[in-house]
Amino acid sequence: MSEQRRKLRLGDLLLQQGLITQDQLRIALKEQEKSQLPLGRQLVALGFVTEAVIRDTVAHTIGQESVDLATVVADLEALKLVPEEFARRHNLLPLAFDADKRLLVVAVGDIFNVMALDQLRALVGPQVEIKPLLAGLAQLSEYIDLFYGYELSVDGILREIETGEVDYASLLTASGEMEYTQPVVRLVGSLLADAVKRGASDIHFEPEFAFLRIRYRIDGVLEQIRSLHKTYWPSIAVRLKVMSGINIAETRAAQDGRFSLNLNGRPIDFRVSTQPTIWGENIVLRILDRERSIIPLEAMGLPPATLATLQRMMARPEGILIVTGPTGSGKTTTLYSLLAHINDETINIMTLEDPVEYPVTLMRQTSVNETVKMDFVNGIRSIMRQDPDVILVGEVRDRETAEMAFRAAMTGHQVFTTLHTNSALGAFPRLMDIGISPEIMAGNIIGVIAQRLVRLLCPHCKAPYAPTQEECALLGEAAKDSVIYGPVGCPHCRYKGYKGRMALMELLYMDNELDELVAMRAPLHELRAAALGKGFRPLAEDGIRRVLEGKTSLNEVARVVDLTGRLR
Repeated sequence: MSEQRRKLRLGDLLLQQGLITQDQLRIALKEQEKSQLPLGRQLVALGFVTEAVIRDTVAHTIGQESVDLATVVADLEALKLVPEEFARRHNLLPLAFDADKRLLVVAVGDIFNVMALDQLRALVGPQVEIKPLLAGLAQLSEYIDLFYGYELSVDGILREIETGEVDYASLLTASGEMEYTQPVVRLVGSLLADAVKRGASDIHFEPEFAFLRIRYRIDGVLEQIRSLHKTYWPSIAVRLKVMSGINIAETRAAQDGRFSLNLNGRPIDFRVSTQPTIWGENIVLRILDRERSIIPLEAMGLPPATLATLQRMMARPEGILIVTGPTGSGKTTTLYSLLAHINDETINIMTLEDPVEYPVTLMRQTSVNETVKMDFVNGIRSIMRQDPDVILVGEVRDRETAEMAFRAAMTGHQVFTTLHTNSALGAFPRLMDIGISPEIMAGNIIGVIAQRLVRLLCPHCKAPYAPTQEECALLGEAAKDSVIYGPVGCPHCRYKGYKGRMALMELLYMDNELDELVAMRAPLHELRAAALGKGFRPLAEDGIRRVLEGKTSLNEVARVVDLTGRLR
């Protein structure tokens, strides 16, 4: 393939997409004879298109992912793997390194430069997989200068701040070199990148009388990461508020915002919440990682019987499927996993959430917006006019929302929603408390899922031991001659003994008999007895099964599930 044919191909492609005119292409080709620049760079130099347009067009044509480096936060571990001289010589920039997956993400200006990628493999070793992303050439050159030209380690940045003045004006810039000249910008970026790399779900910035406490929630448990002097907090708070579109002048009222960054080679969304306290504004960031949050049903580690019951629930064409549990128990993740299982071009899935957490292809997703009167009630009413097959209602909070959700279920729709209760059986008194009559519930509830998240024992260091007498009483008959496992701690789990989480579930599948008991307002003990006779397995039993399988520890299960009933 000649160079001229490759150039003409790009020009024809841009013409077909209406990104340039025939006259602009003719001018670029004429100028190219003098400049000898590639056609793409010539079009950018003439101002006919932006570099981002060229990058995305080429990437889409060859089926390659592209990246906008302005949204990327530098990863110090990735930069340490590739020397600056090597990066400049081959015009590539390391973006992220995942030590567990042994994956290095790099931005390249020419995806077909096989020689550069081969030399990079020789540099980092054959055990590291390389994932190239296409970046604009001018942007790539700029960010090689920025990422290699400034201190990026947290300790180094703190030393830099201590020896210089904070320029608040540069904290307000959107992107570019001004950001990297300001150490507070790099400090916030490094903390965010570190939290994502550690698998945190939340970052807490908590001002105290004389210091700022920074904590990550990792595997459901808060862990203090750093303590900084209180003088750092005003500039950090300003930077976080600017990034999330929050009013920096307002410090006495709670505010909410959000922003997105490219971290570890993938887009990460952050939801930001501020709360005034006696020592200043408390800021919490919820990390929404789309890649880790939608888990295929088959990958959730569910036993065959539980998976079969879930699939049986989803096979029901109409009715409400309720997922219950406290905040942070993975309800939204489970709902999205269920929806992803049935999501295809043959059905119309519509969601109403507060707010939309994970954008998904094919699903029509709507955020609740009180300012335009798009609340849950009006939203469901509107969605029902959009010919939906499946409706996701983020949460049933009040009588009006519950009534609309049941109305949708009674008119032939499949409805998925969440409810805050402690158990699957607790959904019925909770719905009655909201104002839904048992007669409406009977026959319209497909099933109820209650769940909790427990930490998994680190497979590299978990240690077996014989259970004590008290532990045997909790484990029951299955504990005889059993060996269970406990946490130890090693470098793989950062000496915590646990790494990752899994869901404990109890599934209540509604049939005619249970519907009749609900309609008759039967007490919970009768409902429970009937459900147990049909194979219902409470959360505590599911937790004990996981302990006996060696997946988690008894103490971890007892942390999230009440096991005291097993001692009676």
